Amino acid sequence: MCTDIFSKAPVSGSAKGPDGWFTVHEVHIGYDHPFRAPLEHAVTVDFVDGASRHRVAVELSLEAAREVATRLLHTIEQAEAYERTVAA
Repeated sequence: MCTDIFSKAPVSGSAKGPDGWFTVHEVHIGYDHPFRAPLEHAVTVDFVDGASRHRVAVELSLEAAREVATRLLHTIEQAEAYERTVAA
């Protein structure tokens, strides 16, 4: 059964695909049947260049997605603290 859990947001960044680096303009995040991961459902994260439709896709278990989210937030907190010290 499809979950219909999906969201997207504009982002600014770069990703590396099979043809090299490209600009990323959107991120698509969902929870549904994966294409490749050996899971019933997966958290999917696609970084997309809207113009050329280049993309980098990741399919994660719930546990792996939570770990990535936790470490991402921790890294952001450290980066913000660093930026505050540099600006001071």
